[in-house]
Amino acid sequence: MNTNTPLTLHPIATFETNYAWAIHDGRHCVLVDPGSAAEPLAYLDRESLTLKAILLTHHHHDHIGGVDEILARHPVPVIGPADPRISQLTRRVSEGDTVRFDQPALELAVLETPGHTSSHIVFHNDQMLLAGDTLFSVGCGRLFEGSPEQMQASLDKLRALPDSTRLYCAHEYTLDNCRFALQVEPDNAALQQRAEQVRQQRQAGQITLPTRLGEERATNPFLRTREPAVIAAAQQREPGTDNNPAAVFGVIRRWKDG
Repeated sequence: MNTNTPLTLHPIATFETNYAWAIHDGRHCVLVDPGSAAEPLAYLDRESLTLKAILLTHHHHDHIGGVDEILARHPVPVIGPADPRISQLTRRVSEGDTVRFDQPALELAVLETPGHTSSHIVFHNDQMLLAGDTLFSVGCGRLFEGSPEQMQASLDKLRALPDSTRLYCAHEYTLDNCRFALQVEPDNAALQQRAEQVRQQRQAGQITLPTRLGEERATNPFLRTREPAVIAAAQQREPGTDNNPAAVFGVIRRWKDG
């Protein structure tokens, strides 16, 4: 496998806030979570890319809705979690599995991250984390099918990845996430700086991704449930809250949902 060819990770905007990610070497491409077909197909055509595979993180329609139409044009392997709600899968993967491609030269490990959905997975290596809806910049996914305990455990797996790992998530939610995070930690200087950077980026029409996990650990309240300031905010929000991370996470998530 030639690992010397630099890879491009390009965000393909779909719907109002979604990103499908195209990982390519200038010739060969892997698509991640194409919820719509038109925009990814147009990108492949415009860049003269050969599609080699589709990776899926979970079953929600805004992540898999474009798969059938893309496959009609490009019959390629579809790799994702073992979930019967994803009928197009040709390979089902779980934690500990590795996904490898020669073109583009890419190797990714799989982690199971239940919480947003029961079967959510992410793909990662030392350079990138394709997080789907488990982790957002300065936020995380809603708990549609999982418990706070599950999501806390899932986020702990991602929190343990290297600081330099770039986060490629599936939604442009960072500005709203910063507004909420500042309610939890108004005195967090790193968060204040990140919020101002994001405000300027969005005002200029720029994407706020990728970000680095080291920055997320410093600013994302859902990765900071062991921090005294976040614990104190949760206990002020819901008096009597235990200071264990899952309990703190549950309070912060309910607060965000509300």
